[in-house]
Amino acid sequence: MPGPEARLLILGGTAEAAELARRCVAEHGARLDVISSLAGATEAPVHPPGRVRIGGFGGVDGLRRFLAEQSIAAVIDATHPFAARMQANAAAACIQAGVPRCRLLRPPWQRRPDDHWIEVDDLDAAATALGSLGRRVFLALGARDLAAFARLDDRWFLVRAVSAPDPPPPLVSCRLVQARGPFALADEHRLLVEHRIDALVSRQSGGDGARAKIDAARELGLPVVMIRRPAPPVPPIAASVDEALEWLRGALSKGLAQARLPGAV
Repeated sequence: MPGPEARLLILGGTAEAAELARRCVAEHGARLDVISSLAGATEAPVHPPGRVRIGGFGGVDGLRRFLAEQSIAAVIDATHPFAARMQANAAAACIQAGVPRCRLLRPPWQRRPDDHWIEVDDLDAAATALGSLGRRVFLALGARDLAAFARLDDRWFLVRAVSAPDPPPPLVSCRLVQARGPFALADEHRLLVEHRIDALVSRQSGGDGARAKIDAARELGLPVVMIRRPAPPVPPIAASVDEALEWLRGALSKGLAQARLPGAV
């Protein structure tokens, strides 16, 4: 049986990355060897089609070595919009290795007239912004980035995570809810009401899967402390899975498939 003609590395961990892997396998079949790389930060992650590796690469040098050792023909970086270090490492490693790379980056949410957003640059600024926004706060950040809020010992926090963090959140008063998204608008509305939430803190993640909490906050008239995205990545940038697939088709048509993997027929 003929082997794969080229090998694609997807830097994943997002819904877009999983969809991209599914569609690459469906469109290219055995001709394209698809490897999805997951950081390993989530317990029991859902594995997309194709091959999966879990764990870091060891910085730019480690990723560059991986690209060479695995004869990677192209890279699509579909990590989270706030995965700034991985984004920078991927761009640098691909430039050094001469491997074409595309950043799949979902568009940010657009502010609507009735949204009450307080936009800030980082977690420390988000904690400061909560000063006059109420006593019960939904930290829609996951469980790894909560240290900046530990000094707010007069607040009650709601924290949501896929799995229980170890160590526990460094907050004086909080409740942890274990759940895996995406979440429906009605469920987010209910969550905010049942826990009597006064304000939210969220990253400007964008996309449909995480938007429901922002829409629920708007319906309830709640303020949202919105953490701005890091600086935009090095182009090319695809705003959707469709655009990323179009980029991949173009890359393959320019000769990547001719650089066949060892053993390919």
